[in-house]
Amino acid sequence: MQFTEQHQQIRNTVRQFVEKEINPHVDKWEADGIAPLHDLFRKAGDLGLLGINKPEEYGGMGLDYSYSLVALEEWGSAGHGSVPLAISVQTDMATPALARFGSDELKRQFLAPAIAGDMVAAIAVSEPHAGSDVAAIKTTARKRGDDYVINGTKMWITNSTQADYLCLLANTSDGQKHRNKSLIIVPTDTPGFTTSARLDKLGMRASDTAQLFLDEVVVPQHYLIGEEGMGFTYQMMQFQEERLAGTAICIKGLENCIRETVAYTSQRQAFGKALLENQIVNMSLAEKQMEVEALRALTYRACELFINGEDPTLLASYAKLKAGKLARTIPSECLQFWGGMGYMWDNPVSRAMRDMRLTSIGGGADEVMLGIIGKRMGLLAG
Repeated sequence: MQFTEQHQQIRNTVRQFVEKEINPHVDKWEADGIAPLHDLFRKAGDLGLLGINKPEEYGGMGLDYSYSLVALEEWGSAGHGSVPLAISVQTDMATPALARFGSDELKRQFLAPAIAGDMVAAIAVSEPHAGSDVAAIKTTARKRGDDYVINGTKMWITNSTQADYLCLLANTSDGQKHRNKSLIIVPTDTPGFTTSARLDKLGMRASDTAQLFLDEVVVPQHYLIGEEGMGFTYQMMQFQEERLAGTAICIKGLENCIRETVAYTSQRQAFGKALLENQIVNMSLAEKQMEVEALRALTYRACELFINGEDPTLLASYAKLKAGKLARTIPSECLQFWGGMGYMWDNPVSRAMRDMRLTSIGGGADEVMLGIIGKRMGLLAG
């Protein structure tokens, strides 16, 4: 993939934003259990960072996805995973279908403010009994006059307690489970919408995540994104951007683990020499850096397919699976070289291990990625 000066400018802008607006506040937000998304998103929106590949007529830059990818990679350099996750939900999970298939009116009402950072968005798909199995959701949206009346519950929803609206997947008919679903915009100030208290998670401690309850929530039918019954298809398309985004964010986070471990082991003395001088340590770290670079190359290749209009599903699944495996192994193995210091809650590698563990679960678990790969290889029916 060829990068231009504009790619580098975007990288630099995101890096400066991370250093100025995120990293100095990470410890406080982690302790508080929440980051101030409206404030952060307005600042990011002012810089154009929330609509890099979105249409210019709604405030975006109108660039291809490679420009978004380099931004996502730099968001991953933050000192925790929570804010990069929140930003990727805004840019790559809750708005792609709206940008592609929403009406002009809907995009002006909801996409443009999300790009500007004036609204926080969330993607409401998962339910307590339906995570990776999207077709099993039970939330319903039944027609009444010109409205939809929505009932159901959603689970593990990022940004949810601060969101101004949801991109929500619901069953709009009793038809076949892959053809009876629709994506609908649901403003969170609509009567009947409530959230649980913030969920107490292993990682992503500053990311507000909650269970959502929709009890006779009424929204106009023109809040439908695209065609009724196409929601499952639209969501599968959104998943490709979500998986590319989640993979890209991992790259710098993993490199941070390695770099910080190199710095620590070069200073830490044991048995008369620096830990880094032990072959088992320096060779292990060298191999980890090689694995991260391989992940970067795979992610870039998947992005090239995407921007060339080809189906990125297989390569995005490869990349997502690889990112999940490295997110489980690299932080954990780096932590081992920190010894007792690595076991401390506020250790950066310890935090990365907790935060990045989500990579193997969110946006399709590792097993789902293997299922996709297996089908493409002809190993599985269906």
